[in-house]
Formats: sequence, structure tokens, C-alpha cells
Amino acid sequence: MGMFKKKHLAQILSKLERYSLPKPDLEQYVTPGDIAADLLWRAYMSGKLEGKIVADLGCGTAVLSIGAALLGAARVYAVEIDDDVIPVAERNIMNADVRNIIDLINTDVSRFHISVDTVVMNPPFGCQREHADRVFLKKAFEIGTSVFSIHLSKPEVRRFIWVFSKEHGFKIVWREIRLFDIPAQFIFHKKKMDRITVDLYQFEKV
Repeated sequence: MGMFKKKHLAQILSKLERYSLPKPDLEQYVTPGDIAADLLWRAYMSGKLEGKIVADLGCGTAVLSIGAALLGAARVYAVEIDDDVIPVAERNIMNADVRNIIDLINTDVSRFHISVDTVVMNPPFGCQREHADRVFLKKAFEIGTSVFSIHLSKPEVRRFIWVFSKEHGFKIVWREIRLFDIPAQFIFHKKKMDRITVDLYQFEKV
């Protein structure tokens, strides 16, 4: 399935339908197409997507799930707690013609217990609710052997992630910095477009 280039993947993911009513407390920022493609391409080139069982924790509009399916995942479990975003994810999955690969599961990530090969995720950054990302990392380390994730690029976040992954028997094998554009979508946003710095990670079970 992975017959197209990263640039093509980014274009496809950028054109997916967005969620018009994001909830601030869930920190529902759409993963930009280029960043989603960068993370997924790393997973694909590492041999962690094609033919693998994948989970996308906090899938939102299913950007990462669809990308994983297009790159040859055998099965993708797209886990999302917000009932309101599910129809958008369903439409995106249908339009991308990957309905037979993706299982959309409407539940809290802490209640998801299926073991997978690979986890891909863009968890909450923990800006609105402190340590919101911890629940996602903990679950990813519980169910997967390879984890690809996006986190804020801050010294304290990096320290926490390094310690937390080590405590759970994982090591960081790759990290790259990217600029992440957040369009103004909440009342507390002062600018039309905010640009933050994020780290893309690959964790592997030791």
C-alpha cells in the first residue's frame, strides 16, 4: 500500500474534514498534514506500519489512523472519547476508502485494552489539564511495542518523557523538532494562527 511519497500522504491528510466544534479541555488540535505524514513516514520506514496492528489513541478526525491505513497497516483501532467528533472521523474514513481497515472505537483510552504492534498518537499537550498526556503515554506503553507520538518541545516535558518512558521499559530511539501550526479555534486564542514547537518521538520497548 505504501506506494506514494511522504509529500503525497501529507496532501491527502491535509484535505480531510476538520472538526468544527473542538473542546478546549480535550485539547483537540488537528494534527497538521505535514506533521502527521512525518510521524507516520518514520513509522513506515522503521517497518512498524505495513502489515501491523496499530492503535491511534485519541484519534480525533482520524488523521493518523487514515495515514497508517494508507501506508499498509493490517488493522487500525481508532480510539476517541468525544461522541461529537465520531461522525467526522467516520466520514473521513469512508472518503479515504479505508473503512475495511479501521475500527472506530468510541471510548476513553484508559478503557482500551487490545494489544497492538504500534501506537501512533497526537495526545493532549497538557496545557489545559496538567499531565493529560501521561494517560496516553501510559496506555501506549501498556498495549504497544513501538510508539510514535507528538509532545511539546520543552525541557521539562522532555525530562518527564525520558523518565516516564524508562520507568515503563521503553527507550527513545528518535526525536525530531517540528513547528506545529494551531489555527485560532478557542476563545482564549489571541492570534489567528499560533505556532508552537513540538517533538516527534519514536519509543521502542527495551
